Amino acid sequence: MPILAFLIACGTGPAATAPADTRPFDYDSKAPLDTRVVSTESRDGLTIQEIEYASPRGGRVPATVMIPAGKGPFAGILLMHGAPGSRRQTFKEAEELARAGAVTLSIDAPFARQGRPAGEILRFDEQDREDSIQLIVDLRRGVDVLLARSDVDPKRLGYVGGSYGGAMGGLLAGVEKRIKAYALFVGDGGLVSHFTGADDTNGPLQQMPKDRADRWLAAMLPIEPIHFVGRAAPAHLLFQNGRQDTMVPPADGRAFQEAGSEPKTIQWYDSGHKLPDEARAARRLWLAERLGLKG
Repeated sequence: MPILAFLIACGTGPAATAPADTRPFDYDSKAPLDTRVVSTESRDGLTIQEIEYASPRGGRVPATVMIPAGKGPFAGILLMHGAPGSRRQTFKEAEELARAGAVTLSIDAPFARQGRPAGEILRFDEQDREDSIQLIVDLRRGVDVLLARSDVDPKRLGYVGGSYGGAMGGLLAGVEKRIKAYALFVGDGGLVSHFTGADDTNGPLQQMPKDRADRWLAAMLPIEPIHFVGRAAPAHLLFQNGRQDTMVPPADGRAFQEAGSEPKTIQWYDSGHKLPDEARAARRLWLAERLGLKG
């Protein structure tokens, strides 16, 4: 029996109903942020800062902040990149959102940080669970970084994530209740969903020894985003997916969408994993309507 079919038959697969335990993502919100500004530059009316802040789970989080001209108060928006990649993937959209009136914060995932082997995204061991938990905690700490600013309106917080960042945004939405709007594009239900779909008949899990695959699944299933995205309410959700996407097949995208809580908006495009520019424009408009940005 395929791994995914077996998991669902046992009531533990990503499509099954599972309790969403948020305790692994708890942290000491009163601990010092220890934010340090590495560099500052001005670019056509924006202030762009490279910063870093302390991660509650160890090490430091590299990030980029883009700040509109004026006193605010501005909306605050977190942006999360895909895999492989780094926060640089988000800069074009972050700049557009900053020009629309938001302070944006883009961070690097744990796998993209200094000290990690280049190109090592997944190890298929317990470290993958630790990385996922650290990312969510670091994003929650990113909310703290935004709220520590006097020019950010705490009632107008948003999140934008694509691919891996879209999936992990579904997990964040079930944990972090200070964010009002989550824009998730070309995401699926998480790493388990990604490697146990109907199209994954000869993927990395199927090729490794069964006991190793079982240990990884046992570690990752309890924090699979598809179990958390249904807890996003009252936050608004936007899902964007491509009908010809081979990296996130439409069936996986639909399962993620269906698991999301209301209110939600669903948009499909005749594209692959790379959505057309009109999708980014639609995200900006959707966020503008919910966070009070310029159209």
